[in-house]
Amino acid sequence: MKHLNIVLAAVAAICASACASKSESNPVTIGIVPAPTKLEVVEGKFVSAENASKVTTRINTSLAEEEYTLTIGRRGVEIAGGSETGVFWAIQTLEQIKVQCPADSIPCLKVIDRPAFPYRGSHLDCSRHFFSVDEVKGWIDMMAIHKLNYFHWHLTDDQGWRLEIKKYPLLTEIGSVRAQTKVGHYNDKAQGYDNTPYGGFYTQEEAREIVEYAAERHIQVIPEIEMPGHAVAAVTAYPWLGCSGKQVKVRETWGISDEVFCVSKNEVLDFIKDVIDEVCDIFPCEYFNIGGDECPTTEWEKCPSCQAYMKEHGIDTARGLQYDFTAKVEQYVLSKGRKMLGWQELADGCSDASTTILAWLGAEAGIKAAAKGMHTVMCPSQWCYLDYYQTREREKREPLAIGGYLPLSSVYSFDPLEGIPAEQHHFVRGVQGNVWCEYIPTMSHAQHMALPRLAAIAEIGWSGSEGKTSFDCFKARLTKGLVPVYQARGYNYATYEWE
Repeated sequence: MKHLNIVLAAVAAICASACASKSESNPVTIGIVPAPTKLEVVEGKFVSAENASKVTTRINTSLAEEEYTLTIGRRGVEIAGGSETGVFWAIQTLEQIKVQCPADSIPCLKVIDRPAFPYRGSHLDCSRHFFSVDEVKGWIDMMAIHKLNYFHWHLTDDQGWRLEIKKYPLLTEIGSVRAQTKVGHYNDKAQGYDNTPYGGFYTQEEAREIVEYAAERHIQVIPEIEMPGHAVAAVTAYPWLGCSGKQVKVRETWGISDEVFCVSKNEVLDFIKDVIDEVCDIFPCEYFNIGGDECPTTEWEKCPSCQAYMKEHGIDTARGLQYDFTAKVEQYVLSKGRKMLGWQELADGCSDASTTILAWLGAEAGIKAAAKGMHTVMCPSQWCYLDYYQTREREKREPLAIGGYLPLSSVYSFDPLEGIPAEQHHFVRGVQGNVWCEYIPTMSHAQHMALPRLAAIAEIGWSGSEGKTSFDCFKARLTKGLVPVYQARGYNYATYEWE
């Protein structure tokens, strides 16, 4: 049996919980987020000062991979997991328990726990604003305490290409730097630009370092390489990737550009395959994200090459070009032993049962995907876009954001299975919280937008619709279990819920 030297330093005293257990019948004295499948408090205390090293872990193959049991008795703490992943999640629960207890003891209890969904994701946009390797590692640590297991890493967009591709060095030499950045909101034209170059990228070695760091925390890293839209940075580096071949510049403002990949050219598809080859060599994750959202067809409609391709292949509409391109990319991703992932716009261009869409414009896209037998991850903007404002007095109380209004209570109200028949529930792989960073220039700001709303996403993904409690109960457990962890780690979490 393996022993862990876990220092059980306590930060706060136990107080009576404001909510009941998941059955809403037995009051609990410990607040844990996400809510565990079962928590039973029994008589007695475990004195940590006397038994600091008496934490043992083991693998129990009768448990599911992410499932665990955590037993705190008078003489020690025992953890059993279906795998090392289950053991790791148990340790995250133990961290929340220990911050609630007096320095001399922890109540005896037993936790039996397993996730409702296999995919529990957090997205971070590192294209619009760049974050250092250490900052990305910090984000992964933040995910781990919430038992989130997929890091969706947005690496390329119009405003910057952030990953080294050795066959195409200009992607980072040129495409990673924009000459200046829009000041203020996108709709506020008067504020102009900052006249300051902005850039940054990750070497392949640094990306591998982050992948390894995440794996040690039982988190898979999903790379997102946007195509065929959101491609201005790439077209700036290699103008032949576009329809016109003209020189453009890395986009300096937000919004959507008409400059996209010319999907009718064989050399563009070859470029895409080369990039996929190098990215797959860095990221062992089962998913490869190709983006696929918000792609204008303006350039294709006037491009001689695209029009000739449409005629040759019997494609009636310019949008059909994207479907044709997506199908080709899907087959190549599959040939690399990966499953394709992308935004909901991919749904009409995919054919393989393993392809998964991210339902972002609304839950309806996920409902339709499940009805068609497609896998989906639910992240509709009205519940899961954590770059939205958190209060109604946003101009007075909050830093500049893209817009919207998404308080913690609204995030927690989301049910990813609502409207989906029970026999189709298995097509819903899970949920994800998205943090787009047009208006988020620092990691401290990113933490402020994500926390504590990411805790609500985590509970939806881990505890599921049946395991969620009332919002008041959730908030009480959050206050007791996770907020002290945020404070101990120095996270810049938003405090609006407690003001």
